[in-house]
Amino acid sequence: MIQVSEGWEMQVERGPDWLFVRPYSIGGDFSSTPPWAEQMWTLLEQYQTRRLVVDLEQVPLLHSYLIGQLVALHKRICTHGGLMRLCGVSLANQQVLRLCRLDERFPPYYNRGDAVMGHYCPPQPR
Repeated sequence: MIQVSEGWEMQVERGPDWLFVRPYSIGGDFSSTPPWAEQMWTLLEQYQTRRLVVDLEQVPLLHSYLIGQLVALHKRICTHGGLMRLCGVSLANQQVLRLCRLDERFPPYYNRGDAVMGHYCPPQPR
C-alpha cells in the first residue's frame, strides 16, 4: 500500500500496458489534500503508461470529491490518448454514477480482467 495523498491509500499493481489501483479512504479532510487525480497522474507517469483500471471495490460510497477527481483524471488520460476504466463498482455506486449522468463515461466492469478486455458489465436491475 502506498499513501497517495492525505486520506487516501492505494494498492498499486502493474500489468502489461496497464496500471491497476484500488483506493482505500483512510479518512481525513479532503478539502486540504493535494488533488487525488494529480497524484494518480504522477503514478501513471512513473509507471510509463496511460492505461488505468480503478478498482472501486473498497469504496462504499462515491463522494463528490472522488467523483470530481475521477472526472478530471479521465479527461486528462483521454486527452493524452489513454484509457481509464472502473471495475468493482457497487450497486450503490452505479446508482451514484447514473444520478450524476456519468454512467456512460464510466461504464462498470465486473473485474480488472473484464476492464482490460473491454467486457462491459451491464448495470444491475434497480
